[in-house]
Amino acid sequence: MEQGNKIALVTGASRGLGKNMALNLAEQGTDIIVIYRSKEQEAQEVVEAIEAMGRKSVAIQLDTANTKNFDAFFNALETVLETKWNRKTFDFLINNAGIDANSKFTDTTEDDFDALMNVHFKGVYFLTQKALPYIADNGRIINLSTGLTRFATPGYAAYASMKGAIEVLTKYLAKELGHRGITVNIVAPGIIHTDFTKKAFAAHSGMEDHINSITALGRVGEPQDIGAVVAFLCTEGARWINAQRIEASGGMNL
Repeated sequence: MEQGNKIALVTGASRGLGKNMALNLAEQGTDIIVIYRSKEQEAQEVVEAIEAMGRKSVAIQLDTANTKNFDAFFNALETVLETKWNRKTFDFLINNAGIDANSKFTDTTEDDFDALMNVHFKGVYFLTQKALPYIADNGRIINLSTGLTRFATPGYAAYASMKGAIEVLTKYLAKELGHRGITVNIVAPGIIHTDFTKKAFAAHSGMEDHINSITALGRVGEPQDIGAVVAFLCTEGARWINAQRIEASGGMNL
């Protein structure tokens, strides 16, 4: 579905779910601003794949945990938008960047907590705040949560708590931005085959069989299962979906 000259900014887009989201959006005709933290080469490969589809793309470095760099980032983004697209705004903000951390409640340190908070809540909060002047009216904001806010798995108390905060924030953003026609939604994946989960699956031989057994559709998710949902939320057909938590878990832990 051709989106014209729509532009999406996707954080954490150099790999995993973010990469898949960027590619799905590009396939339906959206230009992509690929945001990466450290993997420049991988980010450039995503840009090349998007350009091979006939779309425009650029990679920009940003550590979303470091809010002090946000002003400089948006100054650079403003220049990119004007020079590459002759625009002052983009249309879709996908807050995907994340880190994984597994520690039981009793073992979580303040440093662990702060690292998760800075990426998964504080970074999303203030990046979105500073992005608002650059998001076009009738645009979309999509935040990423997790199935772990619905069901509890030991070792993810801090991580899931941050995502729970994002779910509440999403409702407030939808309420406060509705007058601009901007929709704000949550996509909450179940467990997915990515580089985040690769080590866990490798370390626990029965893990995949267990996940399959507690998932209604009988399998672990793939990045495409999430990227396609995010891309749909950026279509005209999703214009009336707002302030919603959309879990894409295949029916895990029903």
